[in-house]
Amino acid sequence: MTRFLGIDYGTKRIGVAISDENGVLAFPKEIILNKIDTFKNLGKIIKEENISEIVIGESVDFSGKLNALSARIEVFILELREKFNLPVHKQKEFLTSVEARKGGNTKKSLSQSQVHSKVKQIKSGRIDAGAAALILQRYLDKINK
Repeated sequence: MTRFLGIDYGTKRIGVAISDENGVLAFPKEIILNKIDTFKNLGKIIKEENISEIVIGESVDFSGKLNALSARIEVFILELREKFNLPVHKQKEFLTSVEARKGGNTKKSLSQSQVHSKVKQIKSGRIDAGAAALILQRYLDKINK
C-alpha cells in the first residue's frame, strides 16, 4: 500500500494533503507556514501518516509555461528528496487554488453568511490544503486509470 503526500507550495504557506491507504482518494490535511521549520513539520507528517511518495504542484502560467514560482519549487523538490529520500512527482497545478476557493459552488449564488465563511477560509489558509488535495487527486486519478 502506497500513501501519498500532496503539496501546494507557496512562499508563505504550504498546503498539505494526504491520500487514503490505497492511494485512491486525497484529503486536505493542514497548512504549514513556509518558515525555517517547514521540513521538520513535513517530516512529522510523513512519519505519522506513513507516507511513501510525495506529489507537488508544478506551477504554470495561463499558457502552460513554467512561471516565476517554478524555480523555487524545483529547489524545494531537491530538498524534499535529500531530506526524506522519497520519490517526488510533479503534477500541474493550474488554477487549483481558484478551484479550491470555489469549493464546487461555481454556479450558485452565496448567502451573506456563506460569503463570510468563504472569506474566513481564505484568510485562514484552508484553501491551500484544498488545493493540495486537488493536486494530489489529479495525480492519483492519472496513475490509477
